[in-house]
Amino acid sequence: MNAINPQAERRAFRHTGSAKIKMNSFQRVSIVNWYRTPIDPDTLSDLMVRSDLRGWIQTVLHLGLFFATATFAYFTFLQISMANWYWSVPLLFVVLFLHGTIGPFMGLIAIHELQHRTVFKTRWLNGFFERLYAFISWSDYIWYQESHAIHHRATCHREFDGEVLLPIRFSLRRWRVWLGLLAWNPRTTWSRIKLVWHHANGRISGEWYQHVLPESNKRLRSRHRSWARILLVGHSLLAITFIVTGNWFLIVVLTFGTFYCGWLGFLCGLPQHYGLNSDIPDFRANTRTFTCSWLPAFYYWNMQFHLEHHMYPAVPFFNLPKLRRAIEHDLPTAPHGLRATWQEMLELRQKFLADPNFVYMPVYPIHGQKEKTRRVGTKGVV
Repeated sequence: MNAINPQAERRAFRHTGSAKIKMNSFQRVSIVNWYRTPIDPDTLSDLMVRSDLRGWIQTVLHLGLFFATATFAYFTFLQISMANWYWSVPLLFVVLFLHGTIGPFMGLIAIHELQHRTVFKTRWLNGFFERLYAFISWSDYIWYQESHAIHHRATCHREFDGEVLLPIRFSLRRWRVWLGLLAWNPRTTWSRIKLVWHHANGRISGEWYQHVLPESNKRLRSRHRSWARILLVGHSLLAITFIVTGNWFLIVVLTFGTFYCGWLGFLCGLPQHYGLNSDIPDFRANTRTFTCSWLPAFYYWNMQFHLEHHMYPAVPFFNLPKLRRAIEHDLPTAPHGLRATWQEMLELRQKFLADPNFVYMPVYPIHGQKEKTRRVGTKGVV
């Protein structure tokens, strides 16, 4: 599920020891015989129970925080004057930073959970809030529905999964990356609007987009085009209303409120599959879990438990910690906190850069055995 962060560069390290594969086409997903940690059926059945109450709590608080920080930013802006600019302007930037921090989680992260139809027990509520989040964040939820279903069936299998292409490379050397992470990169915003414009006019480019939204599926293409038009017309009407009523600053906090300060989304999202392995039918080899404090977990809809989510995607986000406890004996050790997680990732990055033949394999039991398996390095199994 990365799609979480436009700042992450998805290019390839040659850490498999073979030449980088350039895909010319994706194939239809065949059956992948995934290994899943055995779990007591009654326990799993209990964990899969959905709850409208838990869904409402998460959704109302999540949306409420976004609109509360938007309101705070708006009223802070209204207080700015020549007499107080020296404290009101810095305060505005602080509030906008806080508001923007939740922005990445208003897009495909929230939409992802709702698309699994596990947030609410009442099914239509999942669809309603999926579209609401998609509108707020200018997200292409129709493409993502199709793409993410394939991603789950064939996670990180290069012939089938174009949503996450391993290996992944990222760079923090470019100043525009930092601009998007800590402030606002207008180029990224303009690119998003242009993409929506192209889709509204029926122009779909890119190999994965073409695969997920085939030209032969006229009905799907029509729905996709209609949604893009809803985004353009809806946001344009809102922006015009904000300007006409003298509330133009609402464009900053609402129309473009999910387009800046993406640092936390980047830190949470990139670990999901970074440095791991393609074409292995075992989620423990291609998906990472980390643990963290309650606030990032709330923002992130508990997707730090990403390995558990891939193994049993029908378990609602609020039960993923319980699922982890039930099967953790069969999983790799999870780093705690973003600092430890990124320390692990950066160490891997240095090894990939130093040795193109380096391969990393997490340590985990083989099919439920409690003995450790292997860690693959430049000299093979150690």
